[in-house]
Amino acid sequence: MKKDIKFSTRMVSADREKIRALAAKAHMSMSDYVTACCLGKRIIVIDEQKELLRQLKGIGSNINRLTVLANMGKVQVIGLEKAAGELSEVSAALRSVMEGR
Repeated sequence: MKKDIKFSTRMVSADREKIRALAAKAHMSMSDYVTACCLGKRIIVIDEQKELLRQLKGIGSNINRLTVLANMGKVQVIGLEKAAGELSEVSAALRSVMEGR
């Protein structure tokens, strides 16, 4: 959505620096951060988000490879459906946290 209104406020410089730091930690602009806070939106920061997502994708890729090999008859995998189901649950939980639910 295009920002079409300018809003100014006065505050103590220490408060501004705290807001700037919180916005940076959330990977947001100060404007987006303050708007989200004022509208009551939850802001969740996962420090190692990229690494966590990389590992989650790796686990999914490994399950897919095992599935292909099992379907080809090259390996026998026991309980792969359970592992795939648990990976799906973890992925859904992570997505919910990231979306602020």
